Amino acid sequence: MTLVIEKQFFVGHPSGKLFAKRWLPTDVDNTDLAPILLFHDSLGCVDLWRDFPQTIARATGRVVIAYDRLGFGKSDSFSGLLASDFVFSEASVGFASVCQHFNIKKVVCFGHSVGGGMAVACAAAYPEICNGVITESAQAFVEDRTLEGIRTAKEGFRDINQLQRLSKYHGDKAKWVLNAWTETWLSENFRNFSLNEVLPKVKCPVLAIHGDLDEYGSVLHPQIISERCSAPSTMKIIANSGHVPHREKQAEVINTVVSFLAG
Repeated sequence: MTLVIEKQFFVGHPSGKLFAKRWLPTDVDNTDLAPILLFHDSLGCVDLWRDFPQTIARATGRVVIAYDRLGFGKSDSFSGLLASDFVFSEASVGFASVCQHFNIKKVVCFGHSVGGGMAVACAAAYPEICNGVITESAQAFVEDRTLEGIRTAKEGFRDINQLQRLSKYHGDKAKWVLNAWTETWLSENFRNFSLNEVLPKVKCPVLAIHGDLDEYGSVLHPQIISERCSAPSTMKIIANSGHVPHREKQAEVINTVVSFLAG
């Protein structure tokens, strides 16, 4: 079995420090392979990827890097409100900072949920270094199904135990993390969010993964992502899976990613 070494870092950012981890397979020659950079979801962080980064590093033989966006996980706090363009601005702040720190010259962007939109935005903004995009449960626009799922989740967080579980990963930033998700997506300023303008700027191969039972978005999202990018694309619908296929159907997701990258 391939040995994977895990190491943590703190990355300089214009507004603070970002926490990051790297998973390095040691008994394969990965020097010519673009690393996989993971973008977490709206309530996520590095630790909430659980064993997925190590597993995908071992399966692909590639270096895997994940980071906590500002305000999340072990990164520095962010006290302000998220701007309505936060999905797109991540390309010029968090992504750029991580690429500079790790001297990334080529990369595969893999994003879950809102992180999928960020992966698309980064590929559009940096076509010269992005070798591939993988979206999982990404939202291409603000769908009524998405908003209904967020309203249901927001109601569930009235249970103090749920917020305490979130605090396990985000510490005293947990309330901000929750509000940054629910209040941003439910606001009128965000209703016009769409990936339509950036998708045609994506010039690298794209894999759009989506669970058929995703409570935060229909299969319209991967269809739009795969149809509107300017590159070969593959859409993979995971049967009997909700919003987190990499946890619910990990083996199928891993096999799909391995096949995509091999191609």
